[in-house]
Amino acid sequence: MNIFVTGASGLIGGTVAARLIESGHVVTGLIRDASKAGALTRLGIEPVVGSLDDAESLARPAHRADAVVNAADSDHRGAVETLIAALAGSGKPLLHTSGSGFVATGTTGERSADVFGEESLGGWEPEHPVRAARVAIDRLVLAAAERGVRSAVLCNSLVYGRGRVPGRQSVLIDALIRQAHADGVVRHVGAGRNLWSNVHVDDLADLYALALEKSPPGTFYFVESGEESFGAMTSALARALGLPGPRPWDPDSPGNLWDPGFARHALGSNSRVRGARARDLLGWSPRHHSIVEWIAGADLSDTTPEAFAG
Repeated sequence: MNIFVTGASGLIGGTVAARLIESGHVVTGLIRDASKAGALTRLGIEPVVGSLDDAESLARPAHRADAVVNAADSDHRGAVETLIAALAGSGKPLLHTSGSGFVATGTTGERSADVFGEESLGGWEPEHPVRAARVAIDRLVLAAAERGVRSAVLCNSLVYGRGRVPGRQSVLIDALIRQAHADGVVRHVGAGRNLWSNVHVDDLADLYALALEKSPPGTFYFVESGEESFGAMTSALARALGLPGPRPWDPDSPGNLWDPGFARHALGSNSRVRGARARDLLGWSPRHHSIVEWIAGADLSDTTPEAFAG
């Protein structure tokens, strides 16, 4: 197939695009930064420089493609509307990348008993406006099945692992490393007992390939293969980076590198999900199940403060 991937220089988009190339597909990748074009070309991906705000940058390659993977921005409604309109009536697959942060509970680093299954999307109405907007976009993608699009939402939990395109990796892990380098001590919000489900990026890429091949239209997937507390993750990071910690931190403390809202609602929250559909419908069988084991074995020698600046 000829597949159009947005966000092709990112952790998810780049890894998915490379995985599809290895499976024999032809991949065109949308990027904002022309300096990343060489990295895509080396992976066999044809780069296209454009913006999610430019409808033509999306509609033209989407029309030409046999399938579209939207991995650029879970919250860009205009891009989703453009892609759906471009594929309407074609029967082509559209995979939209979402994130499980919309079910996050708690803000203080304490464990929550709330666990969400895939049926949760039907009746879940988040109070936070950003989370509510994400749910509305996910529902828009699922409803595209009624317009002749083989649409699916892959709602990823905390993604970890090394991407195929050099650059930033996991948003949450990167935030912890940035703080550790800036402060000289690894920290977590509160007691660090809060839990997030997680998935290795290579397992995630395998699932995208399966979903392109055989996902039924209008299907929602939580993507996870385990869960871990932030305390366990920061303990592993402290050992891997050779830094003291972990130590608890109040999001309102002076000199906080993290935005207090991000610290509470992401690093201090719980996002516990269970996804059976990928396994039952698509035969997905993830190979990685421990983010702590990955951190322990990862080469973090290049995670300098400069690498995470900007």
